[in-house]
Amino acid sequence: MISPPIVTNILAFVFLYLFIFASASLIMSLLGLDILSAVASVAATLGNVGPGLGSVAPSANYLHIPLAGKWLLSFCMLAGGLEIHAILVLCTQDFWK
Repeated sequence: MISPPIVTNILAFVFLYLFIFASASLIMSLLGLDILSAVASVAATLGNVGPGLGSVAPSANYLHIPLAGKWLLSFCMLAGGLEIHAILVLCTQDFWK
């Protein structure tokens, strides 16, 4: 049997991942990307899986994405590559005290 604290940590990770994925996808679509490109760019960067679909397909690049979108996707790359919990801990005041 899995202990309750482990289940809580797993659920926290899943919900944080889904929240970041949904929020970043929404922001990317608000920045002017079509929904397929917005979701695919976030999935590619957050999951560190390589090229996406739509306007960020293997035959395209991220040049057309606005600067704010590039910053957001950079955050997604860091969060996906270094673990979401580690990145979010850096955003807390207790870490810096």
